[in-house]
Amino acid sequence: MKKEFLKSSNEQLKKFAEIVNRDKPLRQVTVDEKLKVGVDLGTSSIVLTVLDSKNKIVYGAYEYDHAVQDGIVVNFIESVNILRRLKEKAEKVLGRELKTACGAIPPKTGKRSAKVVANVIEETGLLCTGVEDEPTAAAKFLRLSNGTVVDIGGGTTGISVFKDNKLIHVIDEATGGFHMTLVLGGRYKIKNDEAEELKRNKNKESEVYAVIRPVVEKMATIVQNMGAEIIDPVIVVGGATNFTEFTTTFSKKLKRRVYKPPYPQFVTPLGIAIFDD
Repeated sequence: MKKEFLKSSNEQLKKFAEIVNRDKPLRQVTVDEKLKVGVDLGTSSIVLTVLDSKNKIVYGAYEYDHAVQDGIVVNFIESVNILRRLKEKAEKVLGRELKTACGAIPPKTGKRSAKVVANVIEETGLLCTGVEDEPTAAAKFLRLSNGTVVDIGGGTTGISVFKDNKLIHVIDEATGGFHMTLVLGGRYKIKNDEAEELKRNKNKESEVYAVIRPVVEKMATIVQNMGAEIIDPVIVVGGATNFTEFTTTFSKKLKRRVYKPPYPQFVTPLGIAIFDD
């Protein structure tokens, strides 16, 4: 299978990476046009994305955080404060108020988790229009009608299988980027904050990946254990996949081609915004 099926989404991701957290939007917006907002309350970061009515990228911002654990908000006030700052920054750059937003949760984490996410969003003055599951949001952005999305965040690995635009199977496992951080902390006998910084240091990537490869292999094993339920193409997204050798490890374990878009940490947040109708 050729990589052309990801071409459109790859181009959008590159555009988003150019404007995220900057002082200018991708284009100017009018005061009355419809804007769609996505809120991704992740374990390692909170991301706010803004699209227009045609699902074209307008703006985005993010902050690293420690307010969420395994995809569930554990520090409500910190989450609200971060999201409020992101909202205010976006409104300043866009020159207008944001009114609605959609959120997301890991698969099968329940109505209670969805309610907490909705409460965080609405505490900032936004009207929450819905809460989707994260891999489904990723598939929406990727325009994937048939295939498997493996969404690896800070705390969880969510796997969603799609056939004919329908979600036919979904699982969620408590393994993610935070577990990589724990392994690094144990290996070098450093605190989690230091290990997290080391993990994100691109200059140390080769050294870091050699240590955390077993965690990646465990993630791949979760997918492998689904056997015949997996449908190609397999696409990995999420901030924890941001290693050059990640897809190589996954492909070797699964014995099938695995794809990863550029800036995989932004796929799900952008997909969430599409649902803000």
